[in-house]
This record gives sequence, C-alpha cells and structure tokens, in this order.
Amino acid sequence: MSEESYLEYLNLFSRSHPWHGVDIGEKAPKEIHCYIEIVPTDTVKFELDKDSGLLKLDRPQKYSNNCPCLYGLIPQTYAGQKVGAYCSEKTGRSGILGDDDPLDICVLTERPILRGDILVTAIPIGGIRAIDGKEADDKIIAVLKDDLVYKDIRDIGDCPENLLDRLVHYFLTYKESPKSLRGQEPQLEIVDIYNRKEAEEVIRRAQEDYNDRFQGVAQHLKAMTKKVF
Repeated sequence: MSEESYLEYLNLFSRSHPWHGVDIGEKAPKEIHCYIEIVPTDTVKFELDKDSGLLKLDRPQKYSNNCPCLYGLIPQTYAGQKVGAYCSEKTGRSGILGDDDPLDICVLTERPILRGDILVTAIPIGGIRAIDGKEADDKIIAVLKDDLVYKDIRDIGDCPENLLDRLVHYFLTYKESPKSLRGQEPQLEIVDIYNRKEAEEVIRRAQEDYNDRFQGVAQHLKAMTKKVF
C-alpha cells in the first residue's frame, strides 16, 4: 500500500480536523476552502474546538444582532508573527501580534444555508482589518464560488456598502452589551476595510505562519505512515 493510499484509507474511518486536516486549496489564496461555524439563522455562537476538531457551543447570542453571512475559518492558516507584522506595517502601529488562531472568514451568498459544520469553496474579495487589544484579528471577506448573485464580485469595491456596514456593526457589537458601549470604546477596533490584493497577502502570510507554527504536523503524519510501511 502506498503512502497516498494509506491516507485515503484512513479518511474512510476518521474525520479530518477542520483546521489541520482540510487542505486550503491548490488555488489559494485566490480560491480557498473554508470551514463554516456560524450561519445567519444561528441564535447561539458556535466555534471550532481546536483540540478535538468538533464544533462546540461557545455561548448564546446575548443580543439581537446575528451574523449577516456565513462565518468560519480558513484551514491551514494561523495568525502569527507575519500576520501581526503586516497589520503593524499597514496601520503604522508597532508591537501588534497575531491572535494565535486560524484566519476568520465571512462568506457572502444569496442562498440561505441553515447549518454550519460544513466546507465551502470561496473567492476572497477583501477584508476587515480589526485589532483586538494588541492582536491582529483580520476578517477575510469572500463570495461563495458560483453563487448566483455574488459570483461576479471580485473586489471589495463591488460589494454592496450596506452589507459591509452590517458586517462592521456585527463585529463591533457582538461581544459587547449596549450598556457597556455607552461612553466606552468597544473591545474590538476596526481600523480599515481592504481590497482583494491585501486579503490575498494576509492569507499568504497566514499560510506561512501556519507552516512555521505547525511544521511538526506534516512531520508527524510522515512518521505515522513510515510505521505502517
């Protein structure tokens, strides 16, 4: 049995980890695979449990604002030193770090999708440059591949402005109560909305950060196959 056949055999009996075991896609960063955690109809916040690879309930949505799009993560990405440095470069602020998580992604689609814990293919068109404390917390914006309404959008400038406003409002308020926002700065700061070119650069850097942080994953997989052969 070849190494490739053995890995295919393993996949018959085990589920791939959505962060580590799902490939980002051969055409990345122009076309990528995404793991969806939350859909607009969710009244609770779901989040990937990074240890087990299972989708877990993080918390109920405390207030009336629901996420206006599909929301999840980009497999095999990691916001580390390179992502933080790029945010510092673009904002002119020193000392910004990555948030040590996979890149977040918002996927726009015309069709209602009623459940998360699924994989989709999307085309990045831009992103939201967010800073949480001193950490870069980018939100890549993409359109679902072959979507009937959004399929021709290829850059953030072509995206409806009111939809971008809803996304910004959601991320500024989803962690904060109305009371805590009165007279106080929100926990998450949105600095900029950037275009497709910058989104692709953030994804590339997050891929490099992932390879730096998790290089042992590929080595461990090779070690497993060597034990079999």
